Amino acid sequence: MLPELALGRLDRLALRRSDGRWIQRSAQDPSTFIVGVSGGDVFADQGLLCDARTHLPEAAELLLIGSVQGTTHIAATFPAPLPGFRSLREIGAALSADQAAVATTAVALHQWHRTHTHCPRCGTATVLAMGGWERHCPQDGSSHFPRTDPAVIVVITDSADRLLLARQAVWAPHRFSLVAGYVEPGETPEQAVAREVLEEVGLEVGQVEYLGSQPWPFPASLMLAYSARARATDFEVDGREIEEAMWVSRTELPSLLAGGTLLLPSRVSIARRALEQWFGSALED
Repeated sequence: MLPELALGRLDRLALRRSDGRWIQRSAQDPSTFIVGVSGGDVFADQGLLCDARTHLPEAAELLLIGSVQGTTHIAATFPAPLPGFRSLREIGAALSADQAAVATTAVALHQWHRTHTHCPRCGTATVLAMGGWERHCPQDGSSHFPRTDPAVIVVITDSADRLLLARQAVWAPHRFSLVAGYVEPGETPEQAVAREVLEEVGLEVGQVEYLGSQPWPFPASLMLAYSARARATDFEVDGREIEEAMWVSRTELPSLLAGGTLLLPSRVSIARRALEQWFGSALED
């Protein structure tokens, strides 16, 4: 059930990260693929990443992404997206597994660099190091590394195997997905599942089972998908994060989609894949 964002064959070339000269030579090598990245956008066309070499800004930072089937991939950061840049949320499902792995890594690294420009210890501006996999503080000598925040997302079913869908208050009308939330310090992902479900929809769950994972660089999450059986069916939304929720059966779901009263999460997300696994097949938007 894993989405393409989790399946790519990317050799991350970790042993090359400390070799700045090799990275610079590789960036100038015509055989190297230059990935254009700006925020959550990548340079792409019709479901394919495009080499951004001819569009490079002078001050582009270079991030060593890795190698795919012998081709080195280096991301170049753009201060603002140019024509031809597309959101990874929009095109991720159309990319091949390998290109999705490259794009996901590039976006995740770039997002981290954009928001971690200064040392959290002394406030000094940090500098890029280790091919983009580290930032170094020239004042106190400390090193800082890209963060990844674990988050859980859960397929909640009842005794009749109905699925609970929920809508966040900030989402567009009719947009529903699965209950999700971040893992807090000191708890396991399974404990986070039970806590988030209780907090957001007032349900206690029984056994929690792992389904799969997906990097989700918006900006820095690792989504861990689980399934859990609710001990009861009467839910109560918290009214803060979750505005409404509903139980749906497999027979009801297609008609809700066809009537436009229910919109599903995007195809690029593990939420969509987990939902479709419960349903038993792919669903039309």
